[in-house]
Amino acid sequence: MAFLGSNLPTEVGLKLLLVPLDSNIVIRTACCSVGIALPVYSTFKAIETKDPNEQQKWLLYWAVYGSFSVVEVFADKFISWSPLYYHMKLAFLVWLQLPTTNGAKQLYMNHLRPFFMRHQARLDHITGWFYSEAGKFISAHEAEFQFLKTVMMKILTSVKQLVNGSNQPATTQEGRGNTVPRDQVESSSSVDATHGAAANTDDDDDDDDDEYVSVSPSS
Repeated sequence: MAFLGSNLPTEVGLKLLLVPLDSNIVIRTACCSVGIALPVYSTFKAIETKDPNEQQKWLLYWAVYGSFSVVEVFADKFISWSPLYYHMKLAFLVWLQLPTTNGAKQLYMNHLRPFFMRHQARLDHITGWFYSEAGKFISAHEAEFQFLKTVMMKILTSVKQLVNGSNQPATTQEGRGNTVPRDQVESSSSVDATHGAAANTDDDDDDDDDEYVSVSPSS
């Protein structure tokens, strides 16, 4: 039993990776985590620590990963039918990042760099034309973009007010529970003053009666 218990996490992990071959939910999540989430954080660390070696490493990775994503868009219909496609993709992403294999650098130096160097002039022309047309499009529709920006800001402001408003009633209710209205305080004070005056009048009447009683025998 102890032997089975010690291997239980390994068995569960293997089942999670290999059993849902039809849905691939777990393995797709692993691909997103390994291929995007971890590299994003590692790139952040490389930028903040200003380590040139780490920065170059993750620049190479993103160049290879971007190229792979472009190829995957067109090849997905032909290769995604394979039940082990995402398992192979996960292994490929791990191979790109491992320091021992340094797969991203190998692919860049052996394939991407020669391709870009060979077609650099044409690619520069295409990217220049693209940025020029994008700038013209944005300038021509500047009013629409400004309108969308205004709408988004209003939505964000409304959401923020709703979030803040949902937290305020509890605090306000608490404050109201501990606070007595001013009119109630004034009315209670006036009632106390009236009772006090009445009590003083009764005391004065009692004193007069005492004096009357004390004088009457002598007469």
